[in-house]
Amino acid sequence: MPTTTLLLQLIVILVAARACGWLLRWLGQPQVVGEMAAGLVLGPAVLGFYAPAWSAQLFSKELLGGLNALSTLGLVLFMFVVGLEIRSPGGVRRQLRAAGSVGVLSVAVPAGLALAVAPALYPSLAPAGVGFMPFAMFLSAAMSITAFPVMARILKDRGMTQTSFGRVSLAGAAVVDVFAWILLAGVVAMAGSGDASRGGLARILAGTALLLAALFLVARPLYARLLAAHAPEGTPSLAVLAALMLGLLASAWATEWLHLHAVFGAFLFGACLPRDDRLLRALTERVEPLSIVLLMPLFFALAGLSTTRAAFAGGALGAMALVIAVAAVGKLLGGAIGARASGLDAADSFAVGALMNARGLMELIVMKVGLDTGLIGPGMFTILLVMALVTTAMTSPLISLALRLRRTAAAPAQA
Repeated sequence: MPTTTLLLQLIVILVAARACGWLLRWLGQPQVVGEMAAGLVLGPAVLGFYAPAWSAQLFSKELLGGLNALSTLGLVLFMFVVGLEIRSPGGVRRQLRAAGSVGVLSVAVPAGLALAVAPALYPSLAPAGVGFMPFAMFLSAAMSITAFPVMARILKDRGMTQTSFGRVSLAGAAVVDVFAWILLAGVVAMAGSGDASRGGLARILAGTALLLAALFLVARPLYARLLAAHAPEGTPSLAVLAALMLGLLASAWATEWLHLHAVFGAFLFGACLPRDDRLLRALTERVEPLSIVLLMPLFFALAGLSTTRAAFAGGALGAMALVIAVAAVGKLLGGAIGARASGLDAADSFAVGALMNARGLMELIVMKVGLDTGLIGPGMFTILLVMALVTTAMTSPLISLALRLRRTAAAPAQA
């Protein structure tokens, strides 16, 4: 691909992302929702409809290889910083219990609702040759996912990463995505696609256990000694930074090889490093701007290019409304019930349910797997993309509502 074409693609995507981000922020939404909307704008529904020749020339499939690679790198860098930020001041055991409760129910409730509505969606939206059970199980996985990076960005934008519901939500989202990706691997095996057979699923489980042991029992103490010796003030030199990037890329490669996506390895590597606020600040200043401003919008743009205008007409609109309703109710109920069971109060539990409803980034990854393996077609892909956009856009207003409920409940006690 000519360098001039890649640079023009980047310019168009970044202009669209910043413009849509500014508009959505003006409407009270986080920047990331605008970037997701920009992907839809650059797809067939808007740019492809109003400027089809220019869209086809600029974003033809033969010219997207460079964008795919850059977008994956952006996700890896961002999830590395998210892993670095994870703290558990309330006690690791308690945090794990809360994460497990929230994570399990945030998968079980929306997955069950998805299975219930799958018979209504299968006849018109399943590709020819795909059986009902693979389609229904894929829908369950898609409804169950939570967008870890998007949730993290919403919490970061609002300064709530270290709140009780923020920590529980981030930990619960990690549990959710492990379950959802294992479920997705099983669905791909059921459909007879890829190498996610029964043996492939066993490899995922065994490989994940080995990776966790390698990171937290071997890499963690090694990097702790390296940082203590060569970055005692928390600011890594170029040589130390190179060692960190090698560990990051190796971890991302490992989870990609295990079919758990590179972002999980990036997050786990960040989480295994020593908890040092000075190191976090130094790495955030060096890594985060590049990933957030330049690279992450590329992934949303690539998702938008796989959509179809047909999903916005006729009976497909009814199917879209049904999917959005089931997805939102399932996550809100599952997350809130799980948080309440783990000891959070009503307002924080509602906030957890709202955060678990943010699907954006991980939903796009799951959708892409379904599209690539033939489990869904462009119509269902577009419906799921709109669902991801709507449920993610709901998150910030629902968190504001939870905070108002907390202030209302606290007012009588202060009187």
